Amino acid sequence: MRNVILDCDPGHDDAVSIIIAASKQSSLNILGITTVAGNVDVGKNTVNALKVCDLLKLDVPVVKGAERPLVKESEIAPEIHGESGMDGPVLPDPVKVRHEGHAVDFIIDTVKQSDEKVTLVPTGPLTNIALALIKEPSIKDNIEEIVLMGGGTFGNWTPAAEFNIYVDAEAAEVVCKSGIPVTMFGLDVTHQVIADQKVIDRVAQIDNKTAVFVKELLIFFGKMYENHFGFNGGPIHDACTTMYLINPEMFDFKETNVTIETKGEAAYGMTVVDLLRTTGKKKNVKFAVGVNQETFWEQFYHILESFSGK
Repeated sequence: MRNVILDCDPGHDDAVSIIIAASKQSSLNILGITTVAGNVDVGKNTVNALKVCDLLKLDVPVVKGAERPLVKESEIAPEIHGESGMDGPVLPDPVKVRHEGHAVDFIIDTVKQSDEKVTLVPTGPLTNIALALIKEPSIKDNIEEIVLMGGGTFGNWTPAAEFNIYVDAEAAEVVCKSGIPVTMFGLDVTHQVIADQKVIDRVAQIDNKTAVFVKELLIFFGKMYENHFGFNGGPIHDACTTMYLINPEMFDFKETNVTIETKGEAAYGMTVVDLLRTTGKKKNVKFAVGVNQETFWEQFYHILESFSGK
């Protein structure tokens, strides 16, 4: 069993990532869920995380984190995720109450106190992770891996930059320079897992509350991606992180050097991925380049079916 902290900004695909981690098919031990400003403000993201936990009857701490990036002002994406950050399905107000304290301190304390190494799974901007590493660098020794969704060889928020990295490129730079093993799921691979109508129809055949929730998430998310990017469905980006932790063999990777561009208006937030090893710089990232789509979706359906009765 692998100890994980899910750091997120729910978010349609963040919610799916949590569901994967909490499923009966998962061997992950969720130590807590921390939230960050990203898709919408951190308050709304925290409420959404609590709602997902209520739906799943997931009894783990949910801790509110950074309200803004390290340097620049917040940038949010209601045009993709709606005003609530998780528009589409309607869930009741959360019964679960958020954990006291700040996500950064929770990450530090949990990692330091863990008898076994902890894997951090950030699926939003990397602000909380960077702040934890800056405040208490010694936690590096007890972090097994940082498995993140972000980046790519192209962008979706600007032509050069993916949203999560663009929102806080300075934080992403701290993570990539940390010396901790980093596994990066960028747009190159997440755009290979698009929940099109065929996927939605298959999910609709699964008769439990979790599957109904996911179906409604995918319908809304897909429409937004069609409207904004012309896609035939929504890429469930963040799901790649927890799916990898359950079944890593379905993904292909290249070990390479990744640097983060923090200067220049056109290039800010760009992940410079040295796939051809032109710079000779030290490899610091395991960069996902491919996924077995058939295996991914079959596992996805089995995961949702495992919530029978819920």
